[in-house]
Amino acid sequence: MRKTWAAFMAAALTVAPLAVVPLAATPAAALGNGLALTPPMGWNDWNAFGCNVSEQLVQMTADKIVSSGLRAAGYGYVNIDDCWMGKSRDSKGSLVPDETKFPHGIKGVADYVHAKGLKLGIYESAGTMTCAGYPGSLNHEQQDANTFAAWGIDYLKYDNCNNMGIPARRRYQAMGDALAKTGRPIVYSLCNWGEEDVPSWGGSVGNLWRTTGDIDASYGRMLAIFHQNVSRAAAAGPGAWNDPDMLEVGNGMTPTEDRTEFSLWAEMAAPLISGTDLRSASADTLAIYGNTEVIAVDQDKLGRQGRPVSTAGGLDVLAKPLADGSVAVTLFNENTAPAVISTTASAIGLGAAKGYTLRDLWTHRTTETAKAISAFVPGHGTVMYRVTPTGKPDGYAPNVVVDAAASGWSAGTSATVSPTVTDNGVVAATDVRLTVHAPTGWTVTPLTRTRFARVPGGGKAVARFRVTAPAVLPTPITHATLTATAAIRGPGGRQTVTAPTPVELSAPVQAPLKVFSDNTATFGAQGGRLAIDGAGADLWGNTDQYSAIYRPGAEHDGSTTVVKVTAQANTSEWAKAGIMVRDDITKPGRSPGYLILAEAAGKGYVLQWDSTGGGHLDSNSAPPNEGSGTAAYPSWLKLVRSGSAYTGYYSTNGTDWTRIATASLPGVTATQDVGVFTSSHSEGAGGEADFAGLTQN
Repeated sequence: MRKTWAAFMAAALTVAPLAVVPLAATPAAALGNGLALTPPMGWNDWNAFGCNVSEQLVQMTADKIVSSGLRAAGYGYVNIDDCWMGKSRDSKGSLVPDETKFPHGIKGVADYVHAKGLKLGIYESAGTMTCAGYPGSLNHEQQDANTFAAWGIDYLKYDNCNNMGIPARRRYQAMGDALAKTGRPIVYSLCNWGEEDVPSWGGSVGNLWRTTGDIDASYGRMLAIFHQNVSRAAAAGPGAWNDPDMLEVGNGMTPTEDRTEFSLWAEMAAPLISGTDLRSASADTLAIYGNTEVIAVDQDKLGRQGRPVSTAGGLDVLAKPLADGSVAVTLFNENTAPAVISTTASAIGLGAAKGYTLRDLWTHRTTETAKAISAFVPGHGTVMYRVTPTGKPDGYAPNVVVDAAASGWSAGTSATVSPTVTDNGVVAATDVRLTVHAPTGWTVTPLTRTRFARVPGGGKAVARFRVTAPAVLPTPITHATLTATAAIRGPGGRQTVTAPTPVELSAPVQAPLKVFSDNTATFGAQGGRLAIDGAGADLWGNTDQYSAIYRPGAEHDGSTTVVKVTAQANTSEWAKAGIMVRDDITKPGRSPGYLILAEAAGKGYVLQWDSTGGGHLDSNSAPPNEGSGTAAYPSWLKLVRSGSAYTGYYSTNGTDWTRIATASLPGVTATQDVGVFTSSHSEGAGGEADFAGLTQN
């Protein structure tokens, strides 16, 4: 469940490139206990609740799984994670539930869940203690397995904390043997974080095994886990599954990223275990979890995990053969900018045919193609098709893709947008109309004809438009969407396809302010407001990635700097935005006199500084991995310098100030750079922070 913070972050911030040829372990023979012949589906409390698990929570979640239709969609397991038990075993050495959290015991909860037509899972660790410090099952395997069986447990998640250095296979085999001796069918989930080459032996010991460290609700971490898990396809099959950890759908990623995670997990034949609070989940979140066409790909009886077909430039094509002879194809755009992703029927392993149907598993529409499999895919998005050979392709509308090439804009400037429509089908598209839609305040003028009587199968049509941005932007960084649309007529009537393209415009930062970034960032300044849309892995230890708007040499003895943080993207609980001081802001990792006063989206307020003059932050105003207070927007930050001492304050109303801490920096210069900064704490994934009223005297 939980590795050390340093190890977790090292894994979280490393995104290896996706390999076309998987580096797959040779799988062991499957366990053969007749369980999990398709990937398990259900819910686990940890990612949304941590140690705050209870009988009431489990029962209410079981109720929601039934009432929302998720049970009917295949979600069968309600899994209790760590912290369910007392801090010590009883006089007989048996595990005992926490009586406050589970007043009717685990058996009572199991009876309730079973009465709902669901199954109950529980958690333990193959060590002396669980990850949260409760009694572990090492050397108690048979006693604990018997207890679980007596309670009516149907699923065991077995973690890896406090393992005493004993080889994983020996520890996990011991519990597997113990579960088998109980005679009760209990799905066995090995949670050893992908260590000790578990794909090569996990299938002979358990029904599923974690291939990675823990996930979190950030796109960057989800992407890193996908890269690790997809390379293990050869190890998976009925009764034995690669487990890339719980789904974070509904926990803070964008709707596009949520659909991507769900699609990728299904394509990889991964367990579909929700990690959100289903009781309060939005209708959109429940619709993602309940997409039965995507679920059918995950639960396909053939049990094949999807593999990469192509991966050039972060534009990934995955193919998963299905039991009925069709192939599930996922087109995944890892990048922030939208793109057309393409492959062919032969590339995904299908033989020659008159044509192929493309069933879009998210729009639930079917089109036909001669051979090309293509889609316009938004940044961080996916399109998922079920591709089937057909002898009668002319019975469907042709698969049509529209793309829109465009130049960049700044306030008041014009650029040419050239939407292109491509007919991938066997049949022609007729009465084709191309348009470009822009937000209020923009102007769009056609430069060429926009209507075409006929586009043959395999053909294209192009139109050109002049698009002009407004002269005055509403915000320092303005986000807009230009949408190219192709309306066509074909078998089945009229259809419309779109290509929404995000556009980012900024008002320039003017002197005496300057800008700096050691990653990727956009800066804006307008009417006393500042904005930074930047990425950055973190500012801590050896990592020093940030973007800043600053005044060179403005910080001095006796100065006070104040800024209002009006908004901040929640790219991570440790995404930071606030005030930065250092001798030279343009020298990350080197310049001393380094200190930040920051608001962290999920941690509150922190003062962090370089205590050695080595150019890296190493000291925190709060205990490790913690901040002060609760982040709120807007908030005000104030930094006061007296000699080499700096005191940080925060306020949620701009009047009443709370002192955070005072830090002394070694060898600071008389004047320093000072300004506002942001770091998304999610390498490669940007997030915007907005500021107002920056004053410095």
